[in-house]
Amino acid sequence: MSLQQTPQSRVFVELLPWADRGRENYLLSGGETLPGLRRPLSSAPAQTPSREVHVSGTAEVSASPDRAQVVVRVSSTKEAAAEAKKSVCRRLDYITQSLRQQGVQVRAPRPGASRPTAKRRRRRVCITFTEFGKMQNICNFLVEKLDSSVVISQPQFYHMPGSVDNLRRQACLAAVENAWRKAQEVCNLVGQTLGKPLIIKEEETKEWEGQIDDPQSSRLSNSLTVQQKIKSATMHAASKVFITFEVKGREKKKKHI
Repeated sequence: MSLQQTPQSRVFVELLPWADRGRENYLLSGGETLPGLRRPLSSAPAQTPSREVHVSGTAEVSASPDRAQVVVRVSSTKEAAAEAKKSVCRRLDYITQSLRQQGVQVRAPRPGASRPTAKRRRRRVCITFTEFGKMQNICNFLVEKLDSSVVISQPQFYHMPGSVDNLRRQACLAAVENAWRKAQEVCNLVGQTLGKPLIIKEEETKEWEGQIDDPQSSRLSNSLTVQQKIKSATMHAASKVFITFEVKGREKKKKHI
């Protein structure tokens, strides 16, 4: 006795998204329907997609050096070591008194490399200036009043500790402000209101000294003028930020009848 094989049948099912609540059943082949499962309705209101504006901002700031150091070297050669020492001390006292009259603080003179019995004495004084115009006037005055036994070095310009970090912060804040102004103008142009920032990211930062590709920077330091030295010692900082702001629609003003 042979069993009769049941003919194969195919079932086609259409999957509907949950959001389509108007259709409650699944359709089958031949027009038949199969009751579907209903997704329970959420009590929370549907959230509208947030509107955002993405902008970038850049800024570059610079700061000139705020300190300069000058080294004054005094030397004297006499027949006796005591006379050489006396001559050096007399010149150092004159230099120190002149600087203090100008309100400049002076470090204690440093002894030179001469031996105690040598007939040649050397001393040096390190002077730190915060006013570069006063520095030039004092150096010119000392050169005129003293002879060739007093040598004044070229000024070395530098920044106080923490100046570079402060310059970095200024560049970042300026870049953020530029990005905010750009986003504000964009929203005003399209009739929207700029909301709160959602993301603030600093993408790039860099610092450098002097001017990039400046032919003067390749010259010898002694051949530069004071203004060129200040320019070469000027610090620069640049920052680039990326900010995402929320965008709000403008409220319509009610007309009063």
